[in-house]
Amino acid sequence: MNGDSDLINPSNVDKWELRLYVAGQTPKSLTAFANLKRICEQYMEGQAYEIKVIDLLENPQLAEGDQIVAIPTLVRSLPEPIKKIIGDLSNTERVLVGLQLRHAHIDSGTS
Repeated sequence: MNGDSDLINPSNVDKWELRLYVAGQTPKSLTAFANLKRICEQYMEGQAYEIKVIDLLENPQLAEGDQIVAIPTLVRSLPEPIKKIIGDLSNTERVLVGLQLRHAHIDSGTS
């Protein structure tokens, strides 16, 4: 079902809590952070959000709490339900769908 009830209206959210799990300052980790920052600034403008970057090289025990199996991984803990997005977040559409800010476009396969 693609009803609007599946989407989150950012203006109805008190605060977004986003955790980005990385392993050091690798190019992929830096790209993921830059992409996340850009997406938040562009699509959550005027909204309260907090981005926490968690380096698993420094704190590997923190991976267990959010069941992190790949990096980089973005975890949206608020608003609920918890959502996870794996990768460098370069596909803006995929990130917006994962954060429930936009519906997925279904490709009909017609050429």
